[in-house]
Amino acid sequence: MLDTRQVCSFADYFVVCSGDSVRQIEAIQQDIHEKLKRGGVAPYHIEGTADSGWILLDLGEVIVHIFSPLQRDYYRLDDLWHEATPIIRIQ
Repeated sequence: MLDTRQVCSFADYFVVCSGDSVRQIEAIQQDIHEKLKRGGVAPYHIEGTADSGWILLDLGEVIVHIFSPLQRDYYRLDDLWHEATPIIRIQ
């Protein structure tokens, strides 16, 4: 999770995570969606598919990126937003 408030005008936080398979990417997206729904939060927009290896959930101040390892390595958001402050990193 990156705190992007000092370096980004459109979101306060990025959550960047990976799933090792299409099924796992779908499960991550569904779990996030269900937890948000229970909290009364609906995404503004959902982009991408598990088959493409990338799903984006736009929650307003928070943007969630769910990647396959190949797409995460290709887009390298961690490097692109290197000036953002890491909040938590789980390996």
